[in-house]
Amino acid sequence: MTTIFTGRIRPLVPRVDSEAEAMAVEGGTILAVGGAAELHTRFPEADTVALDGWVMPGLIEPHGHPGFSAILLSDLVVDLRPVVIPDAEGVLAALRAAVADAGGDAVFANGWDALLQRGLPDPDRGFLDELAGDVPLTVIHNSGHSVYFNTAAALAAGIDRDTPDPAGASFGRDADGELTGVALEAAAVELVLAPMLAQAREHLPRILPAHLRDLASRGITTVSDLSWNTDLDPLIDALRAQGQMPVRLRWYEMSRPGGAPAARGADDPVVRQTGVKTWSDGSPWVGNIATSFPYLDTPATRDLGLEPHHIGRAKYTAEQLEVIAEPYAAAGWQLACHAHGDRAIDATLDVYAQLVARHGLDDHRFRLEHCGAMTPAQFERAASLGVTVSLFVDHITYWGEVLVDDLFGAEHGGSWADAGAAFAAGHRATFHNDGWVTPNEPFRNMAVAETRTTRNGYRMPGGTPVTREQSLAAHTENAAWQLFSEHEVGLLAPGLLADFIVVDRDPVTVPADELAATRVSATFVGGARVV
Repeated sequence: MTTIFTGRIRPLVPRVDSEAEAMAVEGGTILAVGGAAELHTRFPEADTVALDGWVMPGLIEPHGHPGFSAILLSDLVVDLRPVVIPDAEGVLAALRAAVADAGGDAVFANGWDALLQRGLPDPDRGFLDELAGDVPLTVIHNSGHSVYFNTAAALAAGIDRDTPDPAGASFGRDADGELTGVALEAAAVELVLAPMLAQAREHLPRILPAHLRDLASRGITTVSDLSWNTDLDPLIDALRAQGQMPVRLRWYEMSRPGGAPAARGADDPVVRQTGVKTWSDGSPWVGNIATSFPYLDTPATRDLGLEPHHIGRAKYTAEQLEVIAEPYAAAGWQLACHAHGDRAIDATLDVYAQLVARHGLDDHRFRLEHCGAMTPAQFERAASLGVTVSLFVDHITYWGEVLVDDLFGAEHGGSWADAGAAFAAGHRATFHNDGWVTPNEPFRNMAVAETRTTRNGYRMPGGTPVTREQSLAAHTENAAWQLFSEHEVGLLAPGLLADFIVVDRDPVTVPADELAATRVSATFVGGARVV
């Protein structure tokens, strides 16, 4: 049965400012977009649904982590994130309360951020032992790149001084080789969090659908997961069978040294694997991004435990990264590499160039993720190699002042996440929120990329603002293309799937300083309302 949706429709094609009155949908696919009278003449038997608001393509989150976010943002974990608890006193009070209420059970908390929650102590094993005693206490840094734990948590996870550092990750150790209570990077973090993940397994049928519905309520109709756990596949199948899959999912398996690619899934329009995730460096907030320039010597960097003029290092050498990436590239997978520092980006581009030449790859769409310190020349080189970029512009929203005043100065921090340089180099650039790290807020991403202004009104001293056409594309058609889904979603055009949202203001003409306040009143996936 055909349905004609009427409203003020912004299909974003053939021009970003195109406007239509109606859209005909059948079987989840768009048949036509145009004038209301025209479509009613073409489809006289169609039902009509009047939409109250502005209609636009569903938004796409090209770098998410819904599988893990569902756990960290659930009631199983104490939420310490700065967007929830802005100060150190509140963080410590929340931890003490959680330990007191735990009844001896393990406590897991997420969101520790000494750069935004000023005055937090060094969360080493001694401090956490004093705070929690025999209660296992694990605290995840807001970046997700490190985790802190006490002695009881180490015992619960089966970790001790004899536990070796995993490849590309490490445990903090004192001069005697004893654990200091910190784990850095994914492979070590996962070992510490193993008890939490085991506990969460039985709750996933409840918390994962709730998280996916939350994404849909924010206008996101397609989300990627760049750390997908294939153990969740049966749950996803069950959710689809129950009609509880409110978003499309594009997932990436996590690479590993000596790993082999999984079998490529079918061309399922709802759920399928898109690529493979790998890492070059870490997080600017913990000091382990690979740059050619040093961190500033400030009270903030000293509080992070960084020596004066500290320069971070990559997780892997270029040679090691190439060995990891080779089997996946040879099998035709898209690679998505986390790279913040300019040295990490150079090394990743070197590896990508070798893989492209060796295997004669054409439309590979290899990705660079986050791109914090990426320079205009690096954006140009990436574009020449066919490499695509996804920028974490929300770093500006929450940490803009920190990047300039505390970490890198105006020259390097001021041009952080330079989306304008990416577009100028010819990229189909995208924006993202990186799962739980910042709230899923695509419209804020667009506004920040257009103004390069933080939530406190601070204007970044460097970098290039983007246009409205570019910011909208970053969360619609560009993101669809980056996920090899441009034949399905990203625009409102005949032949594409009917994924669209209804918002309270015109996304094309609303001033940039009002764009972030856009509210979503309805979300449709395949022509069916999901929120």
